[in-house]
Parts: sequence; C-alpha cells; structure tokens
Amino acid sequence: MAAVRRFLGFVGPGFLVAVGYMDPGNWATDLAGGSEFGYALLWVILLANLMAILFQHLCVRLQVATGQDLAQACRARYSPAVSGFLWFSAQVGIIAMDLAELLGSAIALQLLFGIPLIIGSLITALDVLVLLMLTRLGYRWLESLVAVLVLTIAMCIGAELLIAKPAIAAILHGFIPSGAVFKNPGMLFIALGILGATVMPHNLYLHSSLVGTRDLGKTVAERKQAIRFATYDSTLALIFAFFVNAGLLILSATAFHKVGHPVISDIREAHQLLNGALGSTIAATLFAVALLASGQNATITGTLAGQIVLEGFLKIKGVAWIVRTSTRLAALVPALWVIAWAGEGKAVELLLWSQVILSLQLGFACWPLVRITSDVKVMREYVSPTWVIILGWTATAMVVSASLWFVFKAI
Repeated sequence: MAAVRRFLGFVGPGFLVAVGYMDPGNWATDLAGGSEFGYALLWVILLANLMAILFQHLCVRLQVATGQDLAQACRARYSPAVSGFLWFSAQVGIIAMDLAELLGSAIALQLLFGIPLIIGSLITALDVLVLLMLTRLGYRWLESLVAVLVLTIAMCIGAELLIAKPAIAAILHGFIPSGAVFKNPGMLFIALGILGATVMPHNLYLHSSLVGTRDLGKTVAERKQAIRFATYDSTLALIFAFFVNAGLLILSATAFHKVGHPVISDIREAHQLLNGALGSTIAATLFAVALLASGQNATITGTLAGQIVLEGFLKIKGVAWIVRTSTRLAALVPALWVIAWAGEGKAVELLLWSQVILSLQLGFACWPLVRITSDVKVMREYVSPTWVIILGWTATAMVVSASLWFVFKAI
C-alpha cells in the first residue's frame, strides 16, 4: 500500500505533458492522413508515441539524477554561446507552439459559437489569467484541470468513433508497418509530418521541471523508484494521447476516405463535413468541443513551459504573470496580424507554418537530452542503460530526419 500511495504522488505531470501530443497542430496531419490513405498510417502514430514515451522517460531520469530540468542542465554544461542559442531555439519553438494552440482554440470558438477568429484569438489569449490563478493554488489544481480536459477530448473522440462505426479489421491492419509509405511520396510526406510534429520540444523542458515538484526521495533506491513511478505516470498519460491521435485518423479515414473525395487538411472543412458523413448532428459539435479542449490544454502547458525555459536558461526569476503574458503576446501578435491582413482563410496556413518552425527546433532539444542522460559523469548511478541510449540516439536521428524532410517538402 505504501508503494501505491507513493505512486499516486507522482500522478499528474504526465497529463500536463500529454496534451502537447494531442494539440491542434497534430489534427491537420491526422485528418489529412486518414482522408487520403485510410488507416494505413496508424503504425506511424504508434511509432511516434513510442518515441515520445522514451523521450519523456529521459526527462524523468535527468531531473532525478541531477535535480535540474533540461534548460538548467544545458546552461550548466554548455558554453554561454551554445546555451544562448539553445534558449533562443526553445523560445522560438514555444512561440510557434503557442501560436498553433491559440489558433486552434480560436477556430473551435468560431465553429461552436460563430465568433470571428480575431475575437476568438483575443478571448483565448486571456486564459493565461486562469493559469495564474491555478498555479497560485498549487500544481495539483492545474493538473486536475488538464486531466479533465484530456478526458473530455478522449470522450468526444470516442463518442464520434461509436457513431462512425469503423471497420475493426481494417484498423488492426493499419498498425502493421508497410513499405508502401516509402513508395508513395504523398504518404511519406504525411508520415514524416506526424513524426516531426508529434514530439514537442517544449514538453522536454516542461516535464523535466515538473518531476522536480514531487518527493523524489534521498536514497538511491528511493530515487530509482521515483524514476519508475514518474515514467509510469507519463506513459499512461501518453497512452491517452495515442488513442486521441489514432482516433482522429480513424475518424477521418471512416468519414472521408472515399473514392473521389478530396483530401481533408482544413479543420473547419472537416467540421462542416462530419454531420453529412456520419449522419448525426452531434458529431460536428463533439469535434469542435474536443478541439477547444485540446487548444486550451496545450496553450496552458505551453505558457508554463515558456517560464521554465526563460528561468532555466537565463536565470531570470521574473514575476510569473509578466513572463507568461509576454509569451502569450508573442504568439497573439502574428496571429492577429495574419487574420487582419490576409483574412481568416490564411489561419490554417499559419497553423502549418507553426508546425514547420516547431520541427526545425526539435533537434536542439532532443540532442542535449539524450547526450546528457548518456553521460555517466553527470548521471552517476542513474545513467541510462545501454539499450536506452541506443534507442534514444536512434529516435533522435529519426525525429530530426523526419522534421528536416517535412520542413524541406513544406517549404
């Protein structure tokens, strides 16, 4: 019973991390993949999720071994020039990610209530005040809110799948890796997009910090147990993220993968077509509610990650509301500018570009994480086992290659 109680003490950070793997930026690739190729790319989502589990485990290991988050560890072990570059890269990635979440929430408000995107963006930007209130009450309140939103997303997608009634045999077949992805350039592009946009750079900084809010213990045995329990927490939460992403692709494949049907890459288009495709008026509403919960969830954690990165790299202990509001404004300004100048039709294009920018930043977070956790001088008895190190470098190479290829094709 003591072990169970201690494990429950580690539950929470995983849900804050998992929301980054089911954010609005992932919806476009899942919708496009399902509408164009049916269930064929489900195995890619599974592979991306397994890599995410591995990277989040390394974040746990880093905090337990060093007492530092990834930003602090980079600052301590790299020159000021390298550390400054890594900070700049992380900050750009967080702004790009926050932009995607802000637009996703604004689009959801438009779908649900007909609110113009420019007004929806302003409304969404104000949720930073909710974050401030919850963190003053303690991280447990914030984690509870995020967990409720994650469950809301999962239930909405689950309900839509029940309405859609996908073919179980076809779904199972989609989880079998296929060489077809390397023969079809369009399929390869979407597969690389799923890989490159699934692992979020800000999550590595966020998780490695949040684990430090738990009682990690003082003895080696207690700390190794902490690594296991914190890994269980993030793994269970990421399983939820996997079902959401896989569910989106399955939903798109069931509703839109038909002969002569155009590829669905616009979230608003998918919303409009869902009712007719599934024959239920509630389907589109559930879709919009899930999108809103996804955007709100991810924007909360993204703003929090911005504070962690700033304090970790630059040792700036600024007032929380100033740091978080600045991060939000950095995403709000370009969103409002594009919507006002180019019109609402360009919002989805801006969403795509935010994912391209995120992909460019990914390697600058994965590389130092794997390198530091592989260093026995730093990690001591908590250094990653050889097989984890091999998997870590392999996953880094795959994610970075996928990101670069995705960016190259997108540009």
